[in-house]
Amino acid sequence: MRPNHSAIGASRYRAIAGLLACAAALVAPALPLHADEAQPLRLCADPTNLPFSSDSPSQPGFYVEIGQALAQALGRPIAYDWYKSYFGKRTVRVTLLGKQCDAMIGLPRSEDFMGPAVIFSNSFAKEGYALVAAKGQVLGGIDRLRGKRVAVQFASTPQNLLASRDDIQKVTVLSPEEGMQALDQGRADVAFIWAPVAGWLNKTTYNGRYQIELTEGEGLSWDAAIGFAKTSAELRDRIDAVLPQLQKTIGELAVKYGLPSGAPVRFGGAPAAVTTGTGTGADVAQVANVVATETKGDAAAPHDDAVGAGKEIFNGTCAHCHGPDAVQSERKIDLRLLRHRYGDDMREKFWTTVHEGRPTKGMPSWKEVFTDDQFDSIFSFLLTVQSESND
Repeated sequence: MRPNHSAIGASRYRAIAGLLACAAALVAPALPLHADEAQPLRLCADPTNLPFSSDSPSQPGFYVEIGQALAQALGRPIAYDWYKSYFGKRTVRVTLLGKQCDAMIGLPRSEDFMGPAVIFSNSFAKEGYALVAAKGQVLGGIDRLRGKRVAVQFASTPQNLLASRDDIQKVTVLSPEEGMQALDQGRADVAFIWAPVAGWLNKTTYNGRYQIELTEGEGLSWDAAIGFAKTSAELRDRIDAVLPQLQKTIGELAVKYGLPSGAPVRFGGAPAAVTTGTGTGADVAQVANVVATETKGDAAAPHDDAVGAGKEIFNGTCAHCHGPDAVQSERKIDLRLLRHRYGDDMREKFWTTVHEGRPTKGMPSWKEVFTDDQFDSIFSFLLTVQSESND
């Protein structure tokens, strides 16, 4: 996590503001001010997440420029709290709910996302996944993908949506960047990836050579909004009041950063993941629909509070690799099969893995990140999703 920076530097800002306040007191009577009038609007943002955000002043990103426009409309300076968004909900807890910043732009406008601790502005955009292909191809719904090689990001809604379609060849990639590369290198006919990143790369790397069609459906698109801690309702209301004035600016910024537009293609339901919008698809926090599975818990059923806490941690951190709500089409990392694989040794295997990691398999150690009580809650959640193997 990077330190909080404002345009003039926090310490210098306080020193100058103090001197000016003293000088003003000597020459003029005090004027009534709002308590937050001279305070910067503190924005949570990822320093390396274009097209959304960047700590580069020459290319700050879609969300950061929206934040700058909001601060100007409110008559306040702006400051940034830089923190990597791939930590998912943990990012929101540490920064926004930890009072390190006032607002986080690009969260999904849904009470299911960390409500009621987080409250939301009105929506300022709709974001989601898109189909990317060479210009001239006729895309459309899922049946139009039959017989094609389709690049899908690992543990994403498109991967889950196409998992049962044997007539569509899936090309699994780890990021939207890899999806565009697969398309450009002829390894895929279509990329079904995170739309804002696809548009940004098409504009900046591929000279606009691809057509991009937005999609909609369960877990494929949602309203993007600005998130606040529940104690910041007054600030939320002030921002809602100025958002309509900025719609033209927001539209121009969307074009500047290559965000796709147009009527979306409708897809049916699938086990769905919803990202925070602050990141590139599956590398950010995910909230999923519950998929019913046969439960094979321990003799004592896990406590509901522990299950809920474990599920939140899992979806905020572990879903990046293991799928939202542990719904994963790749059997090797499908944690719903832990009981099937390890039987009575399931808990011991889980404990060893989360503490020590499996570096050769890409699994880091988490013992410096979470407490043993948090590991217990994750395990309690995993007990509720265990199922038999279907082979």
